[in-house]
Amino acid sequence: MSQLKTKHLLGIKNLDADEIELIFETAANFKDVLNRPIKKVPSLRDVTVANVFFENSTRTRLSFELAEKRLSADVINFSSSSSSVKKGETLLDTVNNILAMKVDMIVMRHSSPGAPHFLSRHIKANIINAGDGTHEHPTQALLDSFSILQKTGSVAGKKVVIVGDILHSRVALSNIFALQKLGAEVMVCGPATLLPKYVASLGVKVELDIRKALEWCDIANVLRIQLERQKMRYFPSLREYSIYYGINKSLIDSLNKEIVIMHPGPINRGVELTSDVADSENAIILDQVENGVAIRMAVLYLLAGNMN
Repeated sequence: MSQLKTKHLLGIKNLDADEIELIFETAANFKDVLNRPIKKVPSLRDVTVANVFFENSTRTRLSFELAEKRLSADVINFSSSSSSVKKGETLLDTVNNILAMKVDMIVMRHSSPGAPHFLSRHIKANIINAGDGTHEHPTQALLDSFSILQKTGSVAGKKVVIVGDILHSRVALSNIFALQKLGAEVMVCGPATLLPKYVASLGVKVELDIRKALEWCDIANVLRIQLERQKMRYFPSLREYSIYYGINKSLIDSLNKEIVIMHPGPINRGVELTSDVADSENAIILDQVENGVAIRMAVLYLLAGNMN
């Protein structure tokens, strides 16, 4: 396989395992480029990419922007907080105005699930979903699985537990889809109030005890508590959450085995992870950040081959 079957990256659910492997192979090549003295290639020269973010973002937006510039694309950054959206302009009008400036690709983050899917039915530009509400975050899942591959040599057969606020996480759903397509076993762990009622129907194991989850897994992908998405109290306090679900060094040391620790960021230190775990040799959190640029370069490059 030499190209993706789709012109958009809307979610992991739309990709098959061969397409994910193609993205990984391409990302590995770009990672070599990123380690050279000259970290730039002309692959997207004369291609204009707009980063259209209707929600706050640091890591994802910077990662995409760096990936675009490493590929020599022309880059436009759009933030809804300083735009005509504040005056009542619709999503479609906003994007069509951007496209009138001859933009070829759009990287979009939006608070509404399905927003990039809606746009894909109405505009010609390639769309990359950089997170839509609590639905999906495909490039995060790709970089997470790619990081597991780079660290352990394989994703197939690995036991991966996703810990924390599964209910409000777009990262969790995309990770479940990606890991299963690549042959990993997946478990979710967290308070019952933060686990979606449908989660077991996705073919994942469900565990409420963090120790049992860590004893089972090879890799723990730890999510932050997304207080900004919570409309009600799902647990008594952050301190209580930390006592029952926080991962600290004494808990890790008591497992009698080594596990890989991951986190999509930003970390709430002292809540889901203590600093001595987040900064330990078992943690590949900064590797995830580095791999994120390579994965996003791969996605941009492969989708650019499907422009029409």
